[in-house]
Amino acid sequence: MPIRTISPADAIALTAQGARLVDIRSPDEFRRAKAKGAENQPLEALDQFEDARPVVFMCKSGMRTRTNAPRLEGCCSGEAYIVDGGLDAWQGAGLPVHEDPSQPLEIMRQVQITAGILILVGVLLGSLTTPLWYGLSAFVGAGLLFAGATGWCGMANLLMLMPWNREAAT
Repeated sequence: MPIRTISPADAIALTAQGARLVDIRSPDEFRRAKAKGAENQPLEALDQFEDARPVVFMCKSGMRTRTNAPRLEGCCSGEAYIVDGGLDAWQGAGLPVHEDPSQPLEIMRQVQITAGILILVGVLLGSLTTPLWYGLSAFVGAGLLFAGATGWCGMANLLMLMPWNREAAT
């Protein structure tokens, strides 16, 4: 049976009937905010679900689940569903969400903030002092290009070593 997209209200009704609610986001995203009753099965490590219970998949906005629908469907021996709009729509529908603002921002948001600051600093210093500072912006841009092309982000790996991220992961 092909995977179907359902509303958050239909998803919570299915979970009340015994369906599994599976959040495919990364653990750092899941620690910061999650739908009540959801279990975390990151997309990268998703395995076959052996039981025949229906599985309802969600992510933050619904984009990851839609993009990976064939893979998600292949993990299930029973019915599989995707929450339309993900956690954002779940929260927008007033359904229960557990948020922990004490958890650090998701690692990719930290990368975006750090990269943005470094590029801005490079441009400002390059225009106010010496053009050599433009090299900082070029270096960060090249790093982002490399990360996008290979899937390996040195800045993310460096940020994961920061004390605020190490403590949250334990």
